[in-house]
This record gives sequence, structure tokens and C-alpha cells, in this order.
Amino acid sequence: MVASLKSFSAAARELHTVQPAISRHIAALEEELGTRLFIRNTRDVQITAAGLQLLSDATILLKQFEDAKNRTKRAAKGELGQLRVGYLPSACLTLIPYLVKQFHSRFPHVDISLYEMTVSEQLTAFKHDEIDIGISRPLPVDGGDGLVSHLLYQDHLCVVVPEDHELARCHRVKLSDLQAEKLILFHREEAIGLFDTIIHLCQNNGFSPNLSAQPKHMQTLLTMVAAGLGIAIAPYCVAKLYTQGCCLIRIEKDQTEILTQIHYREKSLTPTAEAFVELAKQSTEIIQKQMRA
Repeated sequence: MVASLKSFSAAARELHTVQPAISRHIAALEEELGTRLFIRNTRDVQITAAGLQLLSDATILLKQFEDAKNRTKRAAKGELGQLRVGYLPSACLTLIPYLVKQFHSRFPHVDISLYEMTVSEQLTAFKHDEIDIGISRPLPVDGGDGLVSHLLYQDHLCVVVPEDHELARCHRVKLSDLQAEKLILFHREEAIGLFDTIIHLCQNNGFSPNLSAQPKHMQTLLTMVAAGLGIAIAPYCVAKLYTQGCCLIRIEKDQTEILTQIHYREKSLTPTAEAFVELAKQSTEIIQKQMRA
């Protein structure tokens, strides 16, 4: 302020203090630096070359300090940083673009990384701190240690048959009608709950399924069905994948709920990840409508 106004008294008035206080601060600074910052006379105050250098550097430092404070506050709100999301593609093809777009519009300065991952891959990634958020089917009871999960949407099961299959023209099908068919199911290790639910449904309808394959990716499952290698029972969300050559049919009298959840480590949740989780929780109704469309 002294350099700007070229006056100790004017600087004191601007800073709402007294001139002796300003003089003491300047004198102490000159003593610490071992050089004069101002040349004083009865008429005005002139800044020295050393004073000009300090003024230039100090201006930059003060701005950097204010910027650092602002970035710290924004990071605490989740507005800065990075977000790493692992997701199960077959269950998330609609909801992931929606959530990421909404999050990016609110927090444009967060770096977002997306990884297609099966359930087992997500568990490994959590273990090695490679993702902040996971979205998948419910985790194995003994596999999600320390992870918290929340429901995003509920799906239902359907039968997937080749388009030239005799059942392809049916609006609904009984599970008991499938007992002579070769059945393709999503690999058990990637969705234990889903796999076991389907097996139990078949058993409750009087037969043990004739499993012909257990692919680890839903798109592979659909490709195998389209190729005539068998039929499948899968969540209806596979309709969002490439289904040419396949027909999806509802199961008669089946009320099974297939869940998709968001997972995270509550104890190590970053502000950025916390903001994403809150957005996901607030968006469950919209996501449910999207998945039914």
C-alpha cells in the first residue's frame, strides 16, 4: 500500500491504522532483508529497486496463497480432484452416461476415469485402491469387506432366445418350458447372487438347468444365443446391449428382483466420491425410469 500510494500516512489511512505502525512494519522488514525498500524525504516516498522486486514477488505469492485457499475449500466440497468409477457394463449402459454427465456439469474440474469391470475385478480394484466407486450387482457376502452398498435400481429376469426359436413369438414363457433347453448363464464368479437365484428358480419349477456355457460378459452371452448355441436367462437390462438375432421374453408369474448397487469404502471416501454417491442416491427414481424404458 505504501508503494502504491507513495505515502506512509496515506497507506495508514487506507489500512485503518496509524502511521507509526506502518513505519515499524516497514523498518522491521528492511532489517530482516538487510536492504532499504523505500527512500524517504520530506515530500514523498520512492521505492527502491529491491523494493520493486519484493513487491512483484509478494504480489504473486499473495495471489497464489488466495488461490491455494480457494482450491482447498473446493477440494473439501468435492469440486476438485479425481474420481475413479468401475462399473458392470451390462447393468450400467444407461445410468453411467446420465450420472457422469450430471456430475460433470456440477463439478467440471474433477477428472473422471471410467473402467468397465466385472464384480470380481471391482473387488480387486477396491483392495488395491484403484477405484473410488463401484457399480454392479450385489457383492458376495464374504467379498465386500468394508464396502457400503446402496440400491440404484431394480430389474427383472427374462428369457433370451434366438429369433428363429419356437418361443420367440411368445409374450411370456414358463420356466418349466425351458427344461429341455441348453442354458447359457452369466458366469457365477461375476454375479454369484444372480447365478444362484436363476438356479433356484429353475429347481423350484421342477428341473435342474442343463448349463452349456458361463460367459463372463453379457454381450458374449447374447452373441452365443444369437448364434443358436442355447438360450439364456438374464436381467432385462441386457436389452440395452447389442441384441440383434435375439428375442427377450418375460417370465410368467416371476417376481424376482435383480438389483444394481453402488459400492464404496465409507471410511476412506473422498469428498469427490462422496459428492458422486449423493448424486447417485438422489437420482435413483430417474435411473429406475430409464432402465424400464
